[in-house]
Amino acid sequence: MSLFRKKQYSTLRVGNKKKDIPRGLWDKCKSCGEVVYRKQLAENLNVCPECSFHNPMIAWERIKLLTDRDSFSEIDSSLGSVDALKFEGVASYDEKIKANEKKTGLKDAIVCGTATLDQQPFALGVMDFRFLGASMGSVVGEKVTRLAELATQKHIPLVIVTASGGARMYEGMLSLMQMAKTSGAIHHHDKAGLPYIVIMTHPTTAGVTASFASLGDLTLAEPGALIGFAGPRVIKDTTQAQLPDGFQTAEFLLQKGMIDRIIARHELRHELSLCISYMTVAKNQPNSKSKSKKK
Repeated sequence: MSLFRKKQYSTLRVGNKKKDIPRGLWDKCKSCGEVVYRKQLAENLNVCPECSFHNPMIAWERIKLLTDRDSFSEIDSSLGSVDALKFEGVASYDEKIKANEKKTGLKDAIVCGTATLDQQPFALGVMDFRFLGASMGSVVGEKVTRLAELATQKHIPLVIVTASGGARMYEGMLSLMQMAKTSGAIHHHDKAGLPYIVIMTHPTTAGVTASFASLGDLTLAEPGALIGFAGPRVIKDTTQAQLPDGFQTAEFLLQKGMIDRIIARHELRHELSLCISYMTVAKNQPNSKSKSKKK
């Protein structure tokens, strides 16, 4: 038995009873390290009140932010992934899918549908990083393709909010095929003279960046978002080059011309509405494409 013991005490007592503090009330900011009251964080659209770091949003929160109330109508909600390659690992692909369905309440890593914003109709797809890192498999590719085709058919703008770790390794070549398929559908949408707006959030990487995320007529991003193809460590090891400060951040890519504008989350709804309004008019101008090419 130890000769010395630390006295057990608590400064939070009601009479002689210790006061219980519920768990899950606080979060630690991944950027500045400050402890933030979770309710306050939610009320601030998941933006850290101390350093303005933009934490990820779940798909349905993002949809609520960017659409008129009760206007969103989901499509292809029943599409789910199958283990076509019979992937074997520590856990099977089927087991991972089921676990992520239970964790997120989603069938896969993107929610798609039509909605209005300030009474302006548009098609909207929102990726959710909680579902297997929002990796792009056959279902994500198929839903993006169908959404683009629906937007073309209805002759409405297309908006996709991206967040992804890239192609889904459990599906191998079937996953990589989605890059071409989604790009083809968006090309047809563009040929119809319709605007396509991409909103890149943290993180948007790999196969998603190299396909439909980089094809927007207007490419927006949230502050501090990581955007790129391969990771900084892989690039550094491959090229043996010293990477510049802020490499692959939204701010760095804005300077290099890959994205058009950075918009803080609190301003995103209003700014997106203005962009849809302006681009719908601009795209409908006669010979708008030929004029831009001459310039």
